[in-house]
Amino acid sequence: MSIEIKMPMLSPTMTKGIIANWLVEVGDNVTAGDIIVEVETDKVTIEVEANDDGVIGELFAQIGDEVPVQNVIATLKAPGTVIEKSEKPVSESDAIVETNIATPAIIEATSSLVDSSPADSFPSGSLPSSFLPSDNGALNMSPLARRMAEQQHIDANKIIGSGAKGKIVKRDIELSMGVDLSKPAEVASPMLIEKIEINYDTLPTFTRKKNSGMRTVVAERLTESSRDIPHFYMTVDCQIDTLLAMRKQLNDRKSAFYKISVNDFVIKAVAAAMKLVPEANCMWDGDSVIYFDQVDVSVAVAVDDGLITPVVKNACSNGLATISNKAKELVIGAREGKLKPADYQGGTFTISNLGMFGIDNFTSIINPPQNGILSVGAGQQKPIVVEGELSIATVMSVTLAMDHRCVDGAIGARFIKAFKETIEDPISIIL
Repeated sequence: MSIEIKMPMLSPTMTKGIIANWLVEVGDNVTAGDIIVEVETDKVTIEVEANDDGVIGELFAQIGDEVPVQNVIATLKAPGTVIEKSEKPVSESDAIVETNIATPAIIEATSSLVDSSPADSFPSGSLPSSFLPSDNGALNMSPLARRMAEQQHIDANKIIGSGAKGKIVKRDIELSMGVDLSKPAEVASPMLIEKIEINYDTLPTFTRKKNSGMRTVVAERLTESSRDIPHFYMTVDCQIDTLLAMRKQLNDRKSAFYKISVNDFVIKAVAAAMKLVPEANCMWDGDSVIYFDQVDVSVAVAVDDGLITPVVKNACSNGLATISNKAKELVIGAREGKLKPADYQGGTFTISNLGMFGIDNFTSIINPPQNGILSVGAGQQKPIVVEGELSIATVMSVTLAMDHRCVDGAIGARFIKAFKETIEDPISIIL
């Protein structure tokens, strides 16, 4: 009797995963909580751990293989089973499904959009140390269960483990969160896009580079956004000479522990404008519109294999120095692949800034499920007319894209007007 280990669905957009590394071999003994394989998908590398004790019966995928979600990647046999390394692979028809023992453990970042409601919660950063395992192993927990308890602020002392020797494993944490484990996970259907036929014989010499999991997900999400979300666009020019002067004054302070950029002002101005026009701080949710109580600003960051949008949380309540330091920390983490899920989940609005590349103006595609994105161009000296007189000013062009399902043109116009007034009068940001 064998248990099938299947490729888990680790995010709503995931349709397949790549086997990055096997940490076990056929015949190896594993216990609940042991990491058995690393899977690459959706921008991240994920550890998959066992929920039950047993012996690895067969590996059905090799390193580098792309495996669709819910396809069998290995089997687990009963503890004590003796398996020769040369034993023939167990066919899928011979394997008896008892439970899906493969469960994901996040080691870098995921794209999960699932909100959890733990039974016992505490304010961020206030988790009592008694709720976590001690160094001497007072609480018998798998690595994944430990991380989940920490992230969800769950009192692990109140949980009875279902793993070997009472070990607390992922499913125990999920049960404490109210997750119905009797229902099978819904598998996201691959997006159907008509493939354009290419006559390769007519093309010049080329090199083919296989898409990474991140690039595939970015392509699918943005295609879906441009196809399904009714975008509307508004562009305004903002004079930023006052902003630049204030920025220089702040950065020249001897006691400065920050280095404020123009983009930091943009983040703060977006948050301020959202507070002035709260109707714009929302999200379409099928039969309703969700209005947010705080402004969490996502910042688009280009990385080697695609695009990721870490989030500056509660930008309204933080000063420019805090925003600047946090934004730089997130950008570095994104480029080094060290972001945690909390670092890029839950944004309510996105900023995409290409000004550093000299781009004057451009339009962006909304980052779903958000309702808007602001495209920021470079500040350039241009002639302007003020009270009938011609003068020169540093002008920054910004273009707003919003979801017409939940935001009308009038609301969008009020928001972009509030942003322009705020960015042109930056003293209002820090008052």
